[in-house]
Amino acid sequence: MDGFKKRLNESVQLKLSFSLSLSILVIAVVAGIFSFVSAFEEAHELQDDMLRQIAALFDRQHLPLAHLGKGVLGKDSDEESRVIVQNLADSSKAAGKGDSGVLLPLPMTQPDGLHTIEVNGEPFRVFVKTTSSGERIAVAQETGVRDELARDSALRTLMPFLILVPILLLIVADLVRKMFRPIASLSAEIDQRAEQELHPVQESHLPAEVRPFVVAINRLLARVDQSMETQRRFVADAAHELRSPLTALSLQAERLDQADMSDLARERLMTLRRGIERGRNLLDQLLTLAKAQAALDRPKSSVSVQQIYRRVLEDLMPLAEDKHIDIGVEGEQDAQLWVNELDVIAVVKNLVDNAIRYTPDGGRVDLSVTTEEGRAILKIQDSGAGIQVTERERVFDPFYRTLGSDQVGSGLGLSIVKAITDRIGAEIQLGFTDEVRQSGLCVRVYFPLTKPL
Repeated sequence: MDGFKKRLNESVQLKLSFSLSLSILVIAVVAGIFSFVSAFEEAHELQDDMLRQIAALFDRQHLPLAHLGKGVLGKDSDEESRVIVQNLADSSKAAGKGDSGVLLPLPMTQPDGLHTIEVNGEPFRVFVKTTSSGERIAVAQETGVRDELARDSALRTLMPFLILVPILLLIVADLVRKMFRPIASLSAEIDQRAEQELHPVQESHLPAEVRPFVVAINRLLARVDQSMETQRRFVADAAHELRSPLTALSLQAERLDQADMSDLARERLMTLRRGIERGRNLLDQLLTLAKAQAALDRPKSSVSVQQIYRRVLEDLMPLAEDKHIDIGVEGEQDAQLWVNELDVIAVVKNLVDNAIRYTPDGGRVDLSVTTEEGRAILKIQDSGAGIQVTERERVFDPFYRTLGSDQVGSGLGLSIVKAITDRIGAEIQLGFTDEVRQSGLCVRVYFPLTKPL
């Protein structure tokens, strides 16, 4: 009960449905009671009119007094449902219903009109009339039968309420649900958006009461988009500004390498040059990350996965050869992706670069592509140590590097891949190359094959 009250206080839809349903039920109950009472009284009036008409018929036609109503309610109810017409003067001779149950002991002094009289413990409705010939007649019927007939007639008037009220409650619940459907659709549309999808929410199809809320959301999205754009621009500008001095330092280090110096000085110079090179690689990845987070134009043509693989292998083959790594593409199957070519190159290049760096000397890196259920699956797997399940969420964070790794890097490779796949609607999954030994990293990237609208 407490849970229902809490939901009722928190849900406008539930509160509206409950209020409308309760109002309909209260009105239906009041209207049903009024209808039942009115129909019950009207049935009694019709029965009283019937007694008057029977008396008038006997008066006009001078009919002999007899029992009426035979067979009105069936064989078992004939005696109870009959209408008795008798001369009021004969009532003094009746000690009861008698053997035949004809005469009723009615008082002779009963005035003309309708009366409810108790005869031998049973109530009767009696109409007394003085005929044109001066005789006084009584038309009587048991009150219990009259009440039963009136009650049946009144209950029949309630049947439309009993049928229509549940239907009306269902219609109200359905209408309330449909009225709140745009809000539910709005919630689902916003919830399904990626991090970079900050375009305004369409408000033309929404109710007027919800539009101020949507306008506020759009303003918030605009502020968030402006803030993220400022951050990306700052990263890109900082990387550009730092690239020039690092390039100058690299040139000075190359010139210094040509000068005569001791072995100790040359060793320290090599350490300096490696540091400068790592700084340049970090700046390049920061620029790539800034571009990956920025929205690019939609592709105008498809790109070949096999062609992307060849371009990436041409760039990274020297790095693989230095470590004697067997790297290549498995199979000849190809797929055409409706994705920006630079995005696919960045994804594949960062994944292959990571695979080469974290695969020990003499290891193996394989690239392949397959298609299933309208998606292209790009798979890059290596024979390295792999990534444990507990770390697979963290490795996509910027500057995060796997624990215990002795490889030199910036920790931005997988962050760039994640940013690109989220923006273009692709999906990335990490697994083991050898599931039994739980070794090696197998990365699957799922790209949609359909052309974006």
